[in-house]
Amino acid sequence: MSNDGVNAGRRRFLVAATSVVGAAGAVGAAVPFVGSWFPSAKAKAAGAPVKVNVSKIEPGQQMVAEWRGQPVFILRRTEEILSNLIKLEPTLADVSSQASDQPTYVDPKVRSIKPDLLVVVGLCTHLGCSPSFRPEVAAADLGAEWLGGYFCPCHGSRYDLAGRVYKGQPAPLNLPVPPHLYESDDLIVIGLDPEKAS
Repeated sequence: MSNDGVNAGRRRFLVAATSVVGAAGAVGAAVPFVGSWFPSAKAKAAGAPVKVNVSKIEPGQQMVAEWRGQPVFILRRTEEILSNLIKLEPTLADVSSQASDQPTYVDPKVRSIKPDLLVVVGLCTHLGCSPSFRPEVAAADLGAEWLGGYFCPCHGSRYDLAGRVYKGQPAPLNLPVPPHLYESDDLIVIGLDPEKAS
């Protein structure tokens, strides 16, 4: 008779102890599982907006920033560069950037918010090589008709200084324009869309 009391007490103790250990194990397994639903710090940093100070870019010069592991070309265009963009229109594949990746708030022809500052992702739309910045007019290796632009060394695709691709090139589209906004006259935030930020 006393054996039954001991076995019942022992049984309750074992059931309670097993339940506590099982609950602790379930919580231990659930924490990393739930944590995996949220992006890591590295993933957040990779997609985070980037602030770029453009005050030191001289007219006709370019700087390269990095956003999401990609080069972003930021070019301060001169009046001559802007007038050359109009001259090149008959030679371009997508003059008004109808098929290209760019936000709706940029001018489709100069492909920027402010005409003097171009912001494009510096990866060729053919196979992703990084085009060279070739601002010189009538470069010996690019021909007398060259009015400055971007030249992809991998397969020869050519873009003007609005990132618009010439006709008959391996690249099918203009260089992409990333979402961006101006925090001030000299500070661009790449990766933020002004239409969604307000």
